[in-house]
Amino acid sequence: MYVNEPMKKPKKKFRWWKIPLILIAVLLVVAIAYVSYVFIAYNRIEDNQTITPQGTAESDSVKLDKEYTILTYNVGFGAYTPDFTFFMDGGKSSWAASKESVINCIDGAAKLTQEHNADFVLYQEVDFDSTRSYHVDEREQLTAQFPGYSSAFAVNYHSPFLFYPFTQPHGASYSGLLTLSESPIASATRRSLPISEGFKKFLDLDRCYSISRIPTEDGRELVLINLHTSAYGTDGDLQTQQLTMLFNDMQAEYAKGNYVIAGGDWNHDFTGDSKFKLNNATPEDLEALAWCAEFPAELIPAGFSRVTDYQSGLRPSTRNTDIPYSPESFVVTLDGFIVSENVEPTYSDVVDSGFLYSDHNPVEMRFKLKK
Repeated sequence: MYVNEPMKKPKKKFRWWKIPLILIAVLLVVAIAYVSYVFIAYNRIEDNQTITPQGTAESDSVKLDKEYTILTYNVGFGAYTPDFTFFMDGGKSSWAASKESVINCIDGAAKLTQEHNADFVLYQEVDFDSTRSYHVDEREQLTAQFPGYSSAFAVNYHSPFLFYPFTQPHGASYSGLLTLSESPIASATRRSLPISEGFKKFLDLDRCYSISRIPTEDGRELVLINLHTSAYGTDGDLQTQQLTMLFNDMQAEYAKGNYVIAGGDWNHDFTGDSKFKLNNATPEDLEALAWCAEFPAELIPAGFSRVTDYQSGLRPSTRNTDIPYSPESFVVTLDGFIVSENVEPTYSDVVDSGFLYSDHNPVEMRFKLKK
């Protein structure tokens, strides 16, 4: 007699075609989670933000008819050694080569500045706690090398973690504008510039300029404006909006009788023709380089002028970082100063640093405040 055995259920065959569906579902969840994170983490820095000046300046109020030196220098978050190429310019790297490289570049930029005995310094792209610069606090590193200076730091942009490029995600970026002065900075303000709307705002980042007020001996103020306007993917209308806002503030200060100097990285061909004079390029060659559009001189208000009378002739203040720096590199003059007519420039020049510490060269100006 046989005992009835329980019937065995047939084994289910594994459906291999489910694997790609599972992978697609996982990737979709990750993508939705990341996009949600970017939207939730995004916030613009408030406009007219008060900046508390730091440090103790050794000099008194700014004198009239005395020559002073000012330097503007985009330090490129300490990443741009001559061989560095940047992924957003068509290069390869997203981070600086190493933490040591960042420290060396920032130290080198500070020493180069000190060689020119600048009374005032405008630094741009000064990082702190950024992935790309190994969380080095570059504002602290720079200010420590200028004892006896007053300083004002404005956060230009803070961005959520960027997962691109996938081989070396750019990460979170915190970067700003550092203004140094041997005369006391009485007060300072951060002004938020217009940026792209919609989804493009996540690519355009935040943008600003800082206004530092320094007393002068005649009871007025030397108004130093440190700026870094938008570059990547920015249309001409937005750049016009940014410059119009800036020039309105400059004009208002001049109308009060103040002395106004605006300096920094304008992200335009500052002279209007340097990209042609410094390169063997045709207009067709330059179509892809929208970040070096001709500076819209027609927007400069009455009573102001660009300082482009360079002592050594035309020199580049920045290089394109699609390739390591070489004679074949595309170069242009983006950085410089615009001054009110009660400020008399006595000297100006682009400092030829060979792009040793940044993808920018410093620009120096000497000036007097007119009586």
